[in-house]
Amino acid sequence: MSIATARAQRILTTHVGSLPRPAWLSELMVARMDKRAVDPAAYAAAVRRAVTECVAWQADLGVDVVSDGEQSKVGFFAYVHERISGVQGRTGKPTGRARTKEIDAFPEFYAAGHSGTQPAGSECVGPLAYSGHDILKADLENLKGALAGRDLADAFIPAASVGTVEGAVVNMHYKTEDEFLEAIAETMRVEYEAIVAAGFSVQLDDPRLAMHYMLNPDMSVEDARRWAARRVEAMNHSVRNIPANRVRHHTCYGINMGPRTHDLEMRHLTDLLLKIRADYFSFEFANPRHEHEWEIWRDVKLPAEKMLLPGVVTHASVLVEHPDLVAQRIARFAQVVGREQVMASTDCGFASTPRALPEVHPAIVEAKFRSLVEGARRASAKLF
Repeated sequence: MSIATARAQRILTTHVGSLPRPAWLSELMVARMDKRAVDPAAYAAAVRRAVTECVAWQADLGVDVVSDGEQSKVGFFAYVHERISGVQGRTGKPTGRARTKEIDAFPEFYAAGHSGTQPAGSECVGPLAYSGHDILKADLENLKGALAGRDLADAFIPAASVGTVEGAVVNMHYKTEDEFLEAIAETMRVEYEAIVAAGFSVQLDDPRLAMHYMLNPDMSVEDARRWAARRVEAMNHSVRNIPANRVRHHTCYGINMGPRTHDLEMRHLTDLLLKIRADYFSFEFANPRHEHEWEIWRDVKLPAEKMLLPGVVTHASVLVEHPDLVAQRIARFAQVVGREQVMASTDCGFASTPRALPEVHPAIVEAKFRSLVEGARRASAKLF
């Protein structure tokens, strides 16, 4: 059943993409990252198995729009260094933890080792070009195989947005910022178009659109909006050949379990989001810093073909949301934009890198997903 058909019958469920990897895959990933010998065939088989099990897990829980869980990727943006030529690891001494509005406001909290933003780990030293065709082909084939015989509303593959790649790679080659953005857009376009050509939706993972304000201590809201508007232009250029109904856009405020007092408010972003060539918009809503923001959508004219994918369970707490709370969160959005324009989602992904201790344990992730699905069922019973 397609999204178009299903959305007229009930509240659909999805998530942001990244899901916990099994320990046996993480061990192989870390070995490869450390340049230890790993049999390529064994590694490919492990990734394929992980994707198959991840899709089955989502489908068995009742998630309507699934992903490959980003099982093949070492991180939602770090993976691009394997797929783009002209990029290498940073040279010189590490600069340490970056200054941000959040770190400046709560230095003791972050000095104690709590999660924060790390500096870019790669640099552009030559012309950018997409070189990861074989890796991408494997991703597409793995997801196709995992979906065989399943009747789901849709499947998507996340891919780093233009702004995300820019934030992860220091430009040491292109003469201007605009040239660098254009090169990234043309390079990542290859990945976006291949994902859609394979029959999936592409999700543009774009946390920096919302986070750039917080990441720059001296930046004003207006400065951040101007910065974001230029990245929206570059992002639109990168998906110009893709129908909007095959594009999802996700922005958030990162994995940070911190005070979050300097998150850019959604009221400063809604007009920019709706300029993106996408029909699906995923954003944080379930954490306490943003839950009040459903009200701003009262004043936004949302085109009928577009859907909001607010997070109704969060990655920013290990508390498991009650299904009734999830249903209430869904109902708030249904009241202001219409029930057929809401899909229940998560605030962010639930896996960072294979080296990291998971911020949310996989058992808690599953409990949150069960609440997500049950909450959508309860909301549907009242709304339809």
